[in-house]
Amino acid sequence: MTIHSFILIFHFSFLIIHFSFAQDKKAKELYAQSIKLFGERKAGEAIPFMEQAVKQDPNFLDAHLKLGQLYEFTKRFEPAIAAYRDAIQLQPDSPASAPAYQSLSTILLRLGRYGEALPYLEKYQTLFAPQSAQVKRINRQLANARFGQEAMQHPQNVDPKPISSVLQTTPSQYFPVLTADEQTLVFTALKPEGDEDLMAATFNGEVWSPPVSLSPGINTPENEGTASLSADGRTIVFTACQGRKGFGSCDLYVSHKTGNDWSSPENLGPIVNTRYYESQPALSADGRRLYFISDRPGGKGQRDIWQSDIGSDGTWAEPVNLGEPVNTAFNEASPFIHANGQSLFFASEGHIGMGGYDLFVADNGASGWSMPTNLGYPINTSEDQASLFVAANGTRAYYSFEEQKDGISQKSRLYTFDLPETLRERIKSVSYLKGVVEDAKTKKPLSATVELIDLKTNQVVSRVQADAQTGQYTAVLPSGGEYALYVSVPGYLFKSLSFDFTQKTKGDGLSLSVPLEPAAAGSSANETLNNLFFESGRYDLAEKSRTELDRLAAFLQANPTLNVEISGHTDDKGDATANQTLSQKRAQSIAAYLTKAGIPATRIKAIGYGKSKPVAPNTTDENRRLNRRIEWRVI
Repeated sequence: MTIHSFILIFHFSFLIIHFSFAQDKKAKELYAQSIKLFGERKAGEAIPFMEQAVKQDPNFLDAHLKLGQLYEFTKRFEPAIAAYRDAIQLQPDSPASAPAYQSLSTILLRLGRYGEALPYLEKYQTLFAPQSAQVKRINRQLANARFGQEAMQHPQNVDPKPISSVLQTTPSQYFPVLTADEQTLVFTALKPEGDEDLMAATFNGEVWSPPVSLSPGINTPENEGTASLSADGRTIVFTACQGRKGFGSCDLYVSHKTGNDWSSPENLGPIVNTRYYESQPALSADGRRLYFISDRPGGKGQRDIWQSDIGSDGTWAEPVNLGEPVNTAFNEASPFIHANGQSLFFASEGHIGMGGYDLFVADNGASGWSMPTNLGYPINTSEDQASLFVAANGTRAYYSFEEQKDGISQKSRLYTFDLPETLRERIKSVSYLKGVVEDAKTKKPLSATVELIDLKTNQVVSRVQADAQTGQYTAVLPSGGEYALYVSVPGYLFKSLSFDFTQKTKGDGLSLSVPLEPAAAGSSANETLNNLFFESGRYDLAEKSRTELDRLAAFLQANPTLNVEISGHTDDKGDATANQTLSQKRAQSIAAYLTKAGIPATRIKAIGYGKSKPVAPNTTDENRRLNRRIEWRVI
């Protein structure tokens, strides 16, 4: 039984107490017969008797109200609205009309008829003491009605369209999540027999493939759903409420993909899961942070958003409640953290909106979470909005839309729309880098660690692992900063890449395969240190070079038998002798740093080659930039 149905039944019982208000004996008999039929779960048969009771005694307030509730119970909203209005007209200033005001305004809000609801709510409010709980509740409804009316007058420029009819293989599909490149889609599918499973589809650049079961090891005859993917699509956290040994009514489970196979799901354990309700997970792009919904003690309301981080040992930390202003005294639902790690999208019935659950976004900054912003109409409507997924580049959004008929949900379909400019400007887009890591000589795929480090803070922004079978990796590259990206495997020279996104506002995908050279003495392979920074014509290192130098020092400490040559190179501009001297001093400054970090000077050879070994013709500014470099190799 739904909460709404329970409330209606409560009202019916309440009305029996006021039975004596009817003056006409025939009307009383018809009223009683209708009540009896409803008690026997025959609401449809009860309606004609209540209609006759109203005709018999047009001043029978309780019969008007009861008739409205019967219509509402059977989803006949227009007759219900008329019956409630008739009840109110009989005694507009009496507290006895309060149930009619409440039900009428609730229906009008649910139907998105905010302008019609406002005068009834304003009158309803006057029936109670100013500081009463009833007035506080009505004030929330008034705020929602005014917000909804204003939002519909100023709609967002969105045009939702079904993702693809090929995905519609079950009665309903919902909770879509995608990889950073938007080429893999995972969603929850409701089957005809009532089973929920996780389905996957792939995009080849033009069309979507028919969806298939994500994995026979994940889907069971019981329900699995509301999943979250890491950016590379190789870690999934999902919800299961029956059929698995867990800790509470619903628990969170994790599975990892190697090659084409998903591992057997594991319960996230008693730190994340409790005897309470845990559901609707949201993984950060690199899978190191988890947001989820729980009604455990210690929250701000009923169901709140919580957060936990995974440590280097693979264990999840004690979850922390996000608190205000994100969580409210009411329910929050379906969090989604954008690939930028800052923009949190979620549903809430506690923040002012268009009624029920609306979608909001809040940003995590230096001072904490910002005040959530309603995404506006028609992204939000008077109906509940379940969830939203926003692509890494911040241009598209994906969600499920419930198709209605006569106010009743028929089916849910997956939709996509271009994000309006007002939201694009707010969301910090990210790029992504993907490719394959392999042995440079044998072409064998390598399970490399791919780390992105902010050069300004020297902090790890993202850390992902390449697939052990295929060597494939996907790493998210945030805009608005300078980043060093390191690809490393024990026994190999690490690869250093540099990304200056300080002026970048648009997220683009990049493809880069990474061949790694074995770390063997006498190797002729040279690796460029791409994150060393010097002033023009100088050899003293900028502070942001520490990330690169520390990485090289750590490599040498981990490989104590290897010796290296550090070589400096310049372009062809300027005096050749001066360039030679500059390149030598720059190489020596690297050696000095390594020595200070504890690497014996006997293991390091510093040499300057000036302009004598260009990697590209000195014909363009870009080529000259490539030629101004520091390299290292094992000797």
